[in-house]
Amino acid sequence: MEFGKVEPHEVAAIDFTLPADPGFTTDTLKSNRSGQKLKIHVGCVTWGAKDWVGEVYPPGVKESMFWEAYAKQFNCMELNATFYQVYHTETLTKWKERVAVNPDFLFCPKFSRQISHAASLKTVYELTTTFYEGILAFGEKLGPLFLQLSDYFGPERFAELETYLKQLPKDIPVFVELRHERWFSDKPLQEKVFSMLKNLNIGAVITDAAGRRDAVHMHLPTPAAFIRFVGNQLHPTDYQRADDWVKRIKTWQEQGLESLFLFVHQHYNVTEPKLADYFISKLNQELGLALKRPQFIQKPLALF
Repeated sequence: MEFGKVEPHEVAAIDFTLPADPGFTTDTLKSNRSGQKLKIHVGCVTWGAKDWVGEVYPPGVKESMFWEAYAKQFNCMELNATFYQVYHTETLTKWKERVAVNPDFLFCPKFSRQISHAASLKTVYELTTTFYEGILAFGEKLGPLFLQLSDYFGPERFAELETYLKQLPKDIPVFVELRHERWFSDKPLQEKVFSMLKNLNIGAVITDAAGRRDAVHMHLPTPAAFIRFVGNQLHPTDYQRADDWVKRIKTWQEQGLESLFLFVHQHYNVTEPKLADYFISKLNQELGLALKRPQFIQKPLALF
């Protein structure tokens, strides 16, 4: 992910402290009376990483089997492929079949860029219908969708965004990722947009990236969290940040959080499984869970 990327030498000087929760989030969680036990999904953002062969994928595994290999290790996927292409039902059905090995697996598709980055959301209703028709092929493997708005989609388009979101199907959870800096710098606007999402029962993506600390907004319009965590190649701060997030998630759990989708990004995805495993181990430790951890391939010791 290029959003919020900084140079390696800049990482150590960045203040990664998580902001305090706004009253908005506390109200959302404490008003949740469902009593539903927290469900957690942790995953990565690709399945086709050849560098994972011999690490978390079996040695010699064919690329055609990468989906199955991935699903054996993780219970969700941030599906960015749907951002670049609107897939036919046949393709998505094949992907669904390949992850059947994991009964808990969920795809979390990103809206097509032809929708999210269109000059106007008023022109994409038909394409949105086509997009939904395709992803429905995932069936019980379909998790929440997320709409990543462009860096240039600012508050002046609030009404356009609200109108578009109102017409989306209500039976599939949706999260919106805001990126334009004014959504975060203008506090009245910030409260306005998150209140609108809350009224529509739509979640907000929290993107934790080194160079855009404003996007770590900590607003939960629904009792569900969708976190995109962008690490820095296992820099020591990655682990401290993960620890801080687990502590915050525990607080949210105690207040009424129902679901968590956490996706680990790295600028070079070879290290994503290791950081995802660290998150899972800490969630198990701090929240008293038994989430399945990825199994790394044991490499034979070198002989003298």
